Amino acid sequence: MKTPFVRIDGARRTFCYLLVCASLTSNASVYTQTFNSGFVNNGLIPDGNLAGWSDMRTLAIGDNSITSISVKLNVSGGFNGDLYAYISHNGVLVPLLNRVGVASSSPGSSFGYSNPGFIITLSSGGASDVHFYGRNSPDFNESGQLTGTWQPDGRIVNPLLSPASIDQGNRLNFSSYDNQDPNGTWTLFFADASGGGGTSSLVSWELDITAVSAVPEPVNVALGIFAAAMIGSGAIRWRRSISRKLV
Repeated sequence: MKTPFVRIDGARRTFCYLLVCASLTSNASVYTQTFNSGFVNNGLIPDGNLAGWSDMRTLAIGDNSITSISVKLNVSGGFNGDLYAYISHNGVLVPLLNRVGVASSSPGSSFGYSNPGFIITLSSGGASDVHFYGRNSPDFNESGQLTGTWQPDGRIVNPLLSPASIDQGNRLNFSSYDNQDPNGTWTLFFADASGGGGTSSLVSWELDITAVSAVPEPVNVALGIFAAAMIGSGAIRWRRSISRKLV
């Protein structure tokens, strides 16, 4: 006997699929942490000293799986090309600045950009790499500070290496923090890698974290059970329908 063709209800299948997806998805929350006081040395970054300066902050925000982060910096004075900076958390270190403008590629420079500071957002979604901001139509405020949204420098090389080594260094981005637990200590570090005058000062910094809970919310668990029940019920009816048509 020829087996009859049975069409599965596509609308039901799609609905159940979407319901299962919804049951496994938690809403992401954005946590903004702004720090503008309590800095060591009043935020002054020692000139020509790689021992540098750091600010450590401990967060307890609840959700425990990072989906993205961004960092905002307000730095005044000094010379931007002197600075090396990174953010670190849970054993992951991402360079924010690594002597911006120092390069062997044209236009080459052993000193980097001389602008006095930043009021910038560093984000993986930035249009251009902050290391070469001078090549990408930068904007500056009335104090000469770089503004706008940029990708972090990310170059994981010693800031005292040659311009060619810094220029061509491998890069890390903020995606290195994906799925990490945001709770705990975050450290912002700055060092001035070239002496000779000009002192930079951190005015403020901000850490924006988007995170989700790793544990499904009760309503999502209920949706998952309901969706599974609907799929199971549909499968039973389908099998019964097949059996009747084969008799």
